[in-house]
Amino acid sequence: MTSSDAVAIVVVNYGSHELLEANLLKVARGTPEAYVVVVDNFSSQQEREAVLKQAEQFGWETVLPSSNLGFGAGMNLGVEKAQALGATSFLLLNPDASLDADSFNALRKQVSAQPRNLVSPTVIRPDGSVWFAGVDLDLDSGTMRSWRKRNPADGRRTEPWLSGACLMVGLELWQELGGFTPDYFLYWEDVDLSHRTRLAGGDVVVLAGATAVHDEGGTHEVQTRSKAGHGKSYTYYYYNLRNRLLFAAQHLDEKDVRRWMRTSAAAARGVLLQGGRRQFLRPVQPLLAAIRGTRDGLRIARVELKRRSSPEATSVPPESRAERL
Repeated sequence: MTSSDAVAIVVVNYGSHELLEANLLKVARGTPEAYVVVVDNFSSQQEREAVLKQAEQFGWETVLPSSNLGFGAGMNLGVEKAQALGATSFLLLNPDASLDADSFNALRKQVSAQPRNLVSPTVIRPDGSVWFAGVDLDLDSGTMRSWRKRNPADGRRTEPWLSGACLMVGLELWQELGGFTPDYFLYWEDVDLSHRTRLAGGDVVVLAGATAVHDEGGTHEVQTRSKAGHGKSYTYYYYNLRNRLLFAAQHLDEKDVRRWMRTSAAAARGVLLQGGRRQFLRPVQPLLAAIRGTRDGLRIARVELKRRSSPEATSVPPESRAERL
């Protein structure tokens, strides 16, 4: 491997060092030429010491924030570290995901051939079912739909995006985009990155034949079960609903922003149902997260709309992606 094609695997950890040993170690051993950078968003001193022990044992590089910066900001620091080591392409990987050497190399070659594209494998669950194979964002409603359910005849305005669970990106595109937007903290930062990639003239590609495995329920899921079922985490509900409206405020025109605001209740119901109905036997935490996430997202959207209408506004908001298609 020459300095011009060095590659790095970058992982953001938060309280999940067991997953690093179960998944990242497997990937690293299959691709010994790659640098490995672990960003340990601080969760506890015990977790920090466990990650440092792994890094020393396996030869991994570390970035050690003193607090939890979130996924996007953590990834930005990890890529910065990998770039300083000489890497020019980066596999952004969740702690609960893994892939084999053939898929890794296929992603790497694709980014080398098409450096302005983001590239993802198909991501499957351990049982072989598909977890991610490309998703469209519906610009009319702010909801999601799998590429497999596309129907060009329905006239919906959609935009494709790739999951940050397993994503290959080259240095040129990464630098042009400035990495992830840290405002999102968690969730929707990959939708935002995909959107900005396309605005910059690139594309988002799910590479045929490349596959990663996602150990569903690993990170940011409720780890304990109860009589009411295990659902998803407060963080999942809150940031999915907040960041849906943050994305609209940052990227869509006024008409679309207002439409997404009006459909916030329906969006909240859809996100909550992803955790299953049994959780509503004890609904306080899920509902509280949904209410707060929606409230804070609406506040962001209102502030942005007010800014746009102000005579002092000095810049024009980005065009709706739908207008550029």
